Amino acid sequence: MSTAIILAAVMVGGTGIVIGILLGLAGKAFHVETDPREVAVREVLPGNNCGGCGYPGCDGLAAAIAKGEAPADGCPVGGAAVAAKVGEIMGEAVGNKRKMVAFVHCGGDCEKSRIQYTYTGIEDCAMMAYVPNGGSKICNNGCLGFGNCVKACPFDAIHVVNGVAVVDKEKCKSCKKCIAACPQHLISLVPYDAVPHVACSCTEKGKAVMVQCDAGCISCKKCERNCPVGAIKLENNVPQIDYDKCINCGKCREACPRKSLV
Repeated sequence: MSTAIILAAVMVGGTGIVIGILLGLAGKAFHVETDPREVAVREVLPGNNCGGCGYPGCDGLAAAIAKGEAPADGCPVGGAAVAAKVGEIMGEAVGNKRKMVAFVHCGGDCEKSRIQYTYTGIEDCAMMAYVPNGGSKICNNGCLGFGNCVKACPFDAIHVVNGVAVVDKEKCKSCKKCIAACPQHLISLVPYDAVPHVACSCTEKGKAVMVQCDAGCISCKKCERNCPVGAIKLENNVPQIDYDKCINCGKCREACPRKSLV
């Protein structure tokens, strides 16, 4: 009986040793060299794995940077500080990239927007495509207020306030997840230090807008005419700001009779 146990133990132990040796040999045979720069870049990346860079997490971005497929400042979360460290590792000069944050182009909160009926169904912005008129608000272009963007944000930087999503630009890391989550396409990245932003996305104009929302742009073009540097133009009845030209003078805001520029 004891001999059988000893033999079994020897066989199991021997098998383990053989498997260990084979695994070690296989590891050496199939070993893939890792660029030391990739490891160094990965160590300085923030590790949020948000995907805002367009790659599958920080590992994917580090690999792409090491291969020269992504820029040293490709991490939107890390910002200038991380970009400088990555640039040092890669031996690249990194310029001062303008900080960007998300902004919701809608000012039609519960007081300003007109409601056509009371909705009591599933609170999900994407579901509004299947309800009458696309939701309870008369305006079909505004924020639906059910917070799909809030759920998508990994940094707690966006919340629904009085029926409209509002971004806390101090918390925003410009990962773009809220942009992807908004079925109304109301969110875009704007410069952190810019003063005027267009808080309306309604493509109608004049009276049609006035019956829908007190904050809606009526396409009067006063903002366009009063901009001293030609930084704002109407496109499809919605003002568009060229932030490369904008000098933050605030004259477009002062001229807007509807306060659609905030």
